Amino acid sequence: MAFEEKTLVCSDCGKSFAFTVEEQEFFATRGYTNEPKRCQACRQTRRSERSGGEGGMSRGPRQMFAAVCAQCGKDTEVPFQPRGDKPVYCRDCFDKRK
Repeated sequence: MAFEEKTLVCSDCGKSFAFTVEEQEFFATRGYTNEPKRCQACRQTRRSERSGGEGGMSRGPRQMFAAVCAQCGKDTEVPFQPRGDKPVYCRDCFDKRK
């Protein structure tokens, strides 16, 4: 299938942008059937907003909880509240268990 460059209008900013042959080929290899609605700049802005980038709703730093490693006894921090019914490991001991 032969592709030709198309000019589309961004649904966010209203500016025209090129939907290049290379982009169309990429979309086809991914199985995408819809053309992009946003220009590259608006796509990038939207992506950074969703991932907590500048201007987005960032979750902030992850809450960490103090724990004692069940294998070596070292004090450590984990990103979940230990319940006491399962062993908790420090990073080194956890990696060794993989």
